Amino acid sequence: MLRLLMMLVLVAPLLAVQPLQAALLSADEVIERANQAAYYAGNDGRADVKMTITSKDGSVRRREFTILRLNTKNGNQKFYTYFKAPADVYKMAYLVWKNVDGDDDRWLWLPALNLKKRIAPGDKRTSFVGSDFVYEDVSGRNIHADKHTMLEQGDGYYLIDNTPVDAAAVEFSHYTVKIDATTFLPMLAEYYDHSGRLYRRVEARKVALVQGYPTVMVSQVSDLGSGSNTRNEFSNVRYNIGLKERIFSERFLRRPPREVTR
Repeated sequence: MLRLLMMLVLVAPLLAVQPLQAALLSADEVIERANQAAYYAGNDGRADVKMTITSKDGSVRRREFTILRLNTKNGNQKFYTYFKAPADVYKMAYLVWKNVDGDDDRWLWLPALNLKKRIAPGDKRTSFVGSDFVYEDVSGRNIHADKHTMLEQGDGYYLIDNTPVDAAAVEFSHYTVKIDATTFLPMLAEYYDHSGRLYRRVEARKVALVQGYPTVMVSQVSDLGSGSNTRNEFSNVRYNIGLKERIFSERFLRRPPREVTR
């Protein structure tokens, strides 16, 4: 009996350490999991979005749109966004072909001008339809565009610093992201300009479980310089609905598919 107790005393520290070591992840591994959780749930997805843009003086503008997403091959994706309200953006459409090994292809259809506009790679950090979101927020930033450093592993979260590989291509010097250690959803991102000033904050305000996938239901971006903020509220979220790749094409910019109009 005494021998058994001595063995337990010797082995117990090893048993305590092993689960902790197994749970340790590198910054790159955490970012990869966060990217999967935030943008790759299911084979495809659909959501209705109510966007509220509030300026510093309290004036409010609203947008309503439906967004579709399809996972394709080798981590690539396609996104289609169709605007339903208000009148000045009605029938406007935005199409993205996300290429993990190169620049994304992006198009914007402006029905009032009867114009199809190709969005240059350098414009992906500009405002998305007049909001505090940028085009890159819609489909996600390429994880290989930044170098990732673990700052902190706290109680239930990871805090990671991200520095752009091509500093001249973006308006920020770096940004930190706080990631939930259970769901791996990014919960808070804070962006710093080249003088080290915090100027932009992106938050997940509400999360729910949809078809088994942790899903952000309310998100908000705050421009700390201008004092404006944009809030997105998601509803009718569905995954694995069998979207066809043909609807993610330029011809459907002018003629929206029924998947966004019904």
